[in-house]
Amino acid sequence: MLNLRIAKKRFTTIAKNYVNGKWVQSTGDVFFKSRDPSTQEVIREVPQTTKKEFDEAVSSAKDAFQTWKNVPVTHRIRYMLDYQKLLKENSEEIAKLITHEHGKTLVDSRGDVFRGTEVVEHCASFGSLLQGETVENLATGVDTYSYRHPLGVCAGVCPFNFPAMIPLWMFPVAITCGNTYLLKPSEKVSTTAELLVHLLEKTGVPKGVVNVVNGGHDTVTHICQHPDIKAISFVGSNTAGEYIFREGSRNGKRVQSNMGAKNHCIVLPDADKEDCINALVGAAFGSSGQRC
Repeated sequence: MLNLRIAKKRFTTIAKNYVNGKWVQSTGDVFFKSRDPSTQEVIREVPQTTKKEFDEAVSSAKDAFQTWKNVPVTHRIRYMLDYQKLLKENSEEIAKLITHEHGKTLVDSRGDVFRGTEVVEHCASFGSLLQGETVENLATGVDTYSYRHPLGVCAGVCPFNFPAMIPLWMFPVAITCGNTYLLKPSEKVSTTAELLVHLLEKTGVPKGVVNVVNGGHDTVTHICQHPDIKAISFVGSNTAGEYIFREGSRNGKRVQSNMGAKNHCIVLPDADKEDCINALVGAAFGSSGQRC
């Protein structure tokens, strides 16, 4: 179990990158301030990772991929089984940290962790989902076979509104599929992602499989332009998402940009109006309108 008092002490420090299994301090001299929304107290400073440090993180992931891609999927799943257990054991502590760092209510923070943990649980089913397909005699004397291979180094750019759930959408799925990962958490809520990776460490996942790089726009640009990054996942605003999609695609990467969603709804004539209105108000305006 995490000790909440010890964990909170990390908020007063400068955020660190996680490269090749080690937490390292960036030498960058540009910092983003993370504030407690309830008091405006600066609880953490997040450095802009330098280009050299970023390249080292990508190299770590690229090197780890050479062995990780050959680890049987059943073995990769075991890490996720251990990981979801750790997430459940520490869910309350993580939720409290989200509330402290992000400002959402504790109930919302618990849901944040729960929804992310569900994705990790889903990774346990990947043994069958990663199977290829075979069709015999598709044409006369022709059989077809398909295989699913990992891409290589993938990257994720996360928003601030769901500090646990969205990172857990990204790196657990990617590494279970045999890829290695570079995670860029939001500079506003970096500590939650750090804690998630601390828990992942406890599963024994090999060094370099997951790396964390901090920063803002410059780090995103490095992700879009680095030739060894093969795919990018993004959740966030239209402006950032369109930039990542355009720049990443231009550099030959697979890009998925989830952006600007806002609770579209069709109300049918036979709907219960009271239930419908209550659901819509919560979906659209809960968490200060940060739900999508």
